[in-house]
Amino acid sequence: MKTYSLVLCLLVAGAADGFAQDNQIILYPDSGRHEISRHIYGHFSEHLGRCIYGGFWVGENSKIPNSGRIRTDVVEALRDIDIPNLRWPGGCFADEYHWMDGIGLRDKRPTMINTHWGGVTEDNSFGTHEFLELCSLLDCEPVICGNMGSGTIREMSQWVEYLNSDNVSPMTNLRKENGQEQAFGVTYWGVGNENWDCGGRMTAEYYANELRRYSVYCKNYGENELYKVACGPSRDNYHWTETLMKDPQTRNSFHGLSLHYYTICHDWEKKGSATDFTEGEWFTTMQKTLKMDEYIGKHSEIMNKYDPEKTKGLIVDEWGNWHDVEPGSNPGFLYQQNTLRDALLAAVNFNIFNKHCDRVKMANIAQTINVLQSVILTKEDQIILTPTYYVFKLYKVHHDAILVPHRISSELYTVDYQSIPAIHTSCSKDENGMMHLTLTNLNPNKDINVECSVHGKESLKIIGGEIITGEEMNAFNDFGKPESVNIASFDDIEVEDNKLKITLPARSIVLIKVEI
Repeated sequence: MKTYSLVLCLLVAGAADGFAQDNQIILYPDSGRHEISRHIYGHFSEHLGRCIYGGFWVGENSKIPNSGRIRTDVVEALRDIDIPNLRWPGGCFADEYHWMDGIGLRDKRPTMINTHWGGVTEDNSFGTHEFLELCSLLDCEPVICGNMGSGTIREMSQWVEYLNSDNVSPMTNLRKENGQEQAFGVTYWGVGNENWDCGGRMTAEYYANELRRYSVYCKNYGENELYKVACGPSRDNYHWTETLMKDPQTRNSFHGLSLHYYTICHDWEKKGSATDFTEGEWFTTMQKTLKMDEYIGKHSEIMNKYDPEKTKGLIVDEWGNWHDVEPGSNPGFLYQQNTLRDALLAAVNFNIFNKHCDRVKMANIAQTINVLQSVILTKEDQIILTPTYYVFKLYKVHHDAILVPHRISSELYTVDYQSIPAIHTSCSKDENGMMHLTLTNLNPNKDINVECSVHGKESLKIIGGEIITGEEMNAFNDFGKPESVNIASFDDIEVEDNKLKITLPARSIVLIKVEI
């Protein structure tokens, strides 16, 4: 019997009225083999702007409800989307962070200047213990990124020992003196960050040598085995991936290889407004976001050459929309609003990650609160759940589910003689056999009729549907106002001749639950 392990996208120019042949999806639920790791839906928190301070962490004796200075409204919101992991302390900040400055009595901790992000004073009141307490409250896995740029092998080695050792040793005793009797047992460990740029401006060859050295001294303690994430490439730096994968000693020094890709509408100097944009800028954003599929595919091809059994994960630990900062805010704080455009971008990325779940094992949106494409914005005691937040909530159904392969033909969305497929989709089947189909309509102006069939199934039952959309393509949620973007019920679905007939509203993300 023929099986379909890859998603085939057949692009058809133009579109006819009604349920024509242009927009068709065929699902193959019995051919699914790969699990979509919940860790694909991970998050990133850096000491940058108001992500930590004012986001997760409040001042001493704050009137904002908190648990040990960690905001309870933020914890409750993140628990509601089943946050699987949280990456910390950076980012570029990681390679100037010295972890011993952030332990012990808080009023005795030394300060530092955050040279990467705004030149502000970092008081180190939020350190290792505070971060791991946050992860405990969130019931998520900590992902710690070590300092290879300005740190030492000894420093990183001792941090691992401090976190994970129960042996009699100076680091174990120090941890106990600081109030933690049992080892934390941290599994996920980044060996440097962006070492091709802010992490030391290394060549791939130099980093590969350093990676081997550092990896030797980042040891396993007890039954806890580290999952070491090597600094990987940015965008299309395929030489970096080739260098780290081709040598067996280097390849055996890590378990996951990171990939960073930010969607920037224009360029680094003038990225464009988060809220005031044209349809052309909407289109360019979606077009550039779809490059993620190309980058993952080509880096995976290199990894497949040296690791055909796919023992190494591709870890997309920084991704998202990067816009200009909001007017009047500190340029070094990277604070931006979050619109329906960002929500569509998140959905497309999730569909791509799901598609490549045989290789992509973790991803972390940049960043969780008040920085770049945030899922939460805060202002004093107020909190906003952004359109991107609701995409994370909608896509929870894919956590640890089996990817359902599919074929899709989509009409094109065209602006200024350039085109992209209007429909983007992902599907999975959970442990109870329930199938969840998520679809995006990237055309902000036109509703699209889609016909979906399920191979090998004689009957289909629609259990329900949900939708994220907005009245305008730049709809966003703001302080002191009712939400403009949220999750609503969706029922523009019917079953006819054992096929789903779906009308996707313009600029929308739709989830359909189907019993097969």
